[in-house]
Amino acid sequence: MDSLRTALVGGEACEVCGRLPHPRRLRLTVAKLLAVFPVELALHAVVLAIHPPYVVAVALLVVTTTVLVIWVVEPSAMRFLRTWLHAPHTPQGTGVDGLWRIRVTLPDSVGSLERLAHGLAAVDANILGLHVHTVEDGVRDELVVSAPDSIRSGALSAVVEAAGGGDVQVWPTTALALIDGQTKALSLAARVVGDPTELPHAVAELLGAQLVTDRALLASPLPADRSILKIPSPWAGFFAFTRPAEPFTPAESARAHRLAQLAELATHTRVA
Repeated sequence: MDSLRTALVGGEACEVCGRLPHPRRLRLTVAKLLAVFPVELALHAVVLAIHPPYVVAVALLVVTTTVLVIWVVEPSAMRFLRTWLHAPHTPQGTGVDGLWRIRVTLPDSVGSLERLAHGLAAVDANILGLHVHTVEDGVRDELVVSAPDSIRSGALSAVVEAAGGGDVQVWPTTALALIDGQTKALSLAARVVGDPTELPHAVAELLGAQLVTDRALLASPLPADRSILKIPSPWAGFFAFTRPAEPFTPAESARAHRLAQLAELATHTRVA
């Protein structure tokens, strides 16, 4: 699974956008110097020791350095120092709000979301985006919130749990979480690659639909009005989604099936 994720997104990618954060220039410069300096030093020492003709020495240094540094040493150093290069940098005390993605299960009752909103407001966190998925034990809410940079994930988790939320997960995110269209589809695809069990949530979010949990409805034939969409599950059976107010289009069906294929590939790779 890790090898597939690395091949698709290039390593420890942002779980929202699927891309590596660009390293800061100072860190990148230091990493390149650490990679190049020992090679340059060793090659010059060898050339000075064997005293080849001038033209041969220059050609040897240029070719060998170029091949080793560009194709071997620098890529290896970048991989070795990847965690340090792409470490998050969040200055404290800047007064700039951070963005967070929150996933929480709430009771399917009047006022549950309002209590959560009040709890977040008490710590100056503002809800910027919301997706609701129906599950067997309530509703699964996906929120994007902004909060002061002094607020960390643990504090947000405590607030959400105090408001009655269960199975709480909190991740730092970026403004890409608020973008629609192709970027959103690619972000959801990256999420499915990272965790195939995200498939039903990703499809529901992509199509603005609800996951069907009613067993009777799951077993019934597809209605002619295209208000229900079924896609194969990578594990067994299928998932079904409903959007009564707006029938699913053939293009939306194709997108959902492509995500299912991606989840199946990721599942098989993880098992292997």
